[in-house]
Formats: sequence, structure tokens, C-alpha cells
Amino acid sequence: MHKQMFVNLAVKDVARSIKFFGSLGYSFNPKFTNEQAAALVLGENLYAMLLDEKFFATFTPKKLIDAKTHVETLVALPLESREAVEALIAKAIAAGASTPTAPKDLGFMYQHAYTDLDGHVWEIFYMDESAFPGASG
Repeated sequence: MHKQMFVNLAVKDVARSIKFFGSLGYSFNPKFTNEQAAALVLGENLYAMLLDEKFFATFTPKKLIDAKTHVETLVALPLESREAVEALIAKAIAAGASTPTAPKDLGFMYQHAYTDLDGHVWEIFYMDESAFPGASG
């Protein structure tokens, strides 16, 4: 199985993205961060590579989409509580993000999302597996 994950996302301004995600409490791996790319640390061995659009385009012959009008991916990240989910969403909004949908409470899972400055959707959730329908315990 895989020991690391790198999700590559095209961004218009790497420095602006570093400032945005830094204000949410995230850090960056300096070994993989420069004016063309920033390695956003999401967790142990979990990264989102924020790549300048021109640099991103060198990795694929496909046309880049505008993430503000088209969906390329939904990045889902768990947190330890509903309160932690709402705290991160509040930080994101304060830093210029928007929320694409209202929060959803499914009983066993609470989710909310924010859209970053480039239009990427980050789904932040808390899941209580013991409350999952059919779970014993």
C-alpha cells in the first residue's frame, strides 16, 4: 500500500495560497516549496502540492479547468470533533474562503466545506464510527 499521498492542485498565485493556508494553521515542507510550488502539509505523509498554473500544465497535455466554475476534485479531510470542523471553517472564511453548501449532520458524520481562493473545495468532516448505522459498540 501507499505510504504517502500528494494531491496536485493548480493555483493562480503560490505566495497567496501559502498565506491563505498558513492562516488556517497549516505548514509547508520547505524542501518542496518554491515560487512555482508549495507542499502543503495536511498530515503525516499527506500533502497537497499547490502548483502555479503554468507549472501544473507541464505535467499534463489536458486543458486546465477553472476550479471556480468546474469541479476537478473534492478534497475530504477528517478532524477530531464537530467543534474542530467549525473552527477550521471559521478560519477559512476569515481568510477569504466561501462555503459552497450548508453544513450536514448525518448523525454519524458532521461535514462542512470551504472553497479556497482558487475555487478548490475542501470538505472538512468529523465521523463517529460508533454511531454509524449498523455499528455495534
